[in-house]
Amino acid sequence: MEYKKTIGIEVHVELKTKEKLFSPSINSYGSLANTNCNIIDLGYPGVLPTLNQEAIDLAIRACSVLNCKIRKKMHFDRKNYFYPDNPKNFQITQERTPIGYDGYVEIDDDGVKKKIEILEMHIEEDTCKSIHSKERTLLDFNRAGVPLVEIVTKPCIKTSKEATLYLEKLRELLLYAGVSDCKIEEGSMRCDANISISNTDSLGVKIEVKNIGSITNVGLAIDYEGIRQEKLLQEGKTLKEETRRYDAKLGKTILMRVKETGNDYRYFPEPDIPYLILTDEKIKEVEGNIPTSSSIRREKYLKAGISLVNVEKLIANKDLSDYLEEFTNINLKTASNLLLGDIQAYLNKTNKTIKDTNLTKEKMLQIVEKLDTNVISNKNFKDIIEDVMETDKSVSDILELKGIKNVVDNEMVLDIINKVIKEQEKVVKDYLDGNDRSLKFLMGQVMKESKGSVNPKLANDLLIETLNSKK
Repeated sequence: MEYKKTIGIEVHVELKTKEKLFSPSINSYGSLANTNCNIIDLGYPGVLPTLNQEAIDLAIRACSVLNCKIRKKMHFDRKNYFYPDNPKNFQITQERTPIGYDGYVEIDDDGVKKKIEILEMHIEEDTCKSIHSKERTLLDFNRAGVPLVEIVTKPCIKTSKEATLYLEKLRELLLYAGVSDCKIEEGSMRCDANISISNTDSLGVKIEVKNIGSITNVGLAIDYEGIRQEKLLQEGKTLKEETRRYDAKLGKTILMRVKETGNDYRYFPEPDIPYLILTDEKIKEVEGNIPTSSSIRREKYLKAGISLVNVEKLIANKDLSDYLEEFTNINLKTASNLLLGDIQAYLNKTNKTIKDTNLTKEKMLQIVEKLDTNVISNKNFKDIIEDVMETDKSVSDILELKGIKNVVDNEMVLDIINKVIKEQEKVVKDYLDGNDRSLKFLMGQVMKESKGSVNPKLANDLLIETLNSKK
């Protein structure tokens, strides 16, 4: 009988706040170890937590974009356990009253839409970072107290593809809502997968795979676990609840520990934090400040005539999409071609973001207008891109300094074309005989003769028209 997989996903997402959840320490990645922490983060006796309102606002945003119901009255709980990364010997979380519940994320699996149901979403503080070696464990308290939301799905995912589609959509929704930067490689989005298989209608034994390092690896870990568990069952062995990790180099999951008994965290309400009450007015205020979603941007880009491929490239690069959002009156198709073409190539080459350049709104508007009116060509833009991106000069000044003129006078262009045709009779004959490659050569001669000053599209159209008249 065929075994079927049942999958649940737990995702921890760091909230993009300026300060930590219960202390004024800076919430920043990449700082020198143990420099962004204070006595609250270190768990000194007698210190008291102060709830960060910004974290609550971002959690409300997350609830909104994930279609979760929002709990109006909630409290925090203490999750009691001892481990070196937890100096207080308890973690502050929301066990009994999660801020969000009964939500969903809709995925599109080759045209088939499915809602991945979210059981709950709760706010909690992160632990400090443990760096293990053979001889010792090092602790970095910069991460201790960073605000998180933990998003838990129901066991409703059936395949590894559904799981990866869900995670990709979840990441996109939270990223565009400004909830988190969702950088898995930096640990601001961490994924656990619970996998069980069964050949009956009952659920099988749940195996948890912790802290999977990428969305792709989540899919690979799920597929590996399905095969591993099925093989064990076919051999007549009994599965036990386990916690495993995925080794990307080996392409398999590795046992971390067997869950012999249930964990007793002795949850009880956090006595030092009052109940949190959310009003309808507060929720409405937060939801009104959510940035434009990826779905609205997709619709706008497609309506503007941008190809589906380029639309997805724009959505995948939030910095470029955000830059485009600053314009209210611009040819989006031309602008997107520039951003995804020469501008992105420049950014990749120089290892910069668009915010690190001198490409102001005024410059971008000038470039798009000049391209649309054939004052400059795409080749002209390639010739001036470094000056545009690196200097304060206007586009007109750069063109003048470079001596770039894009001739759009038909008669002048035709004079150049006729001169080339006269000088290249053999190539013209080859074209007329059906050798289309000859056109490229002739076009090159036209550009050479004009020293690159003619508008390429105009020249190409007039060259074809002139050649075809000789047939």
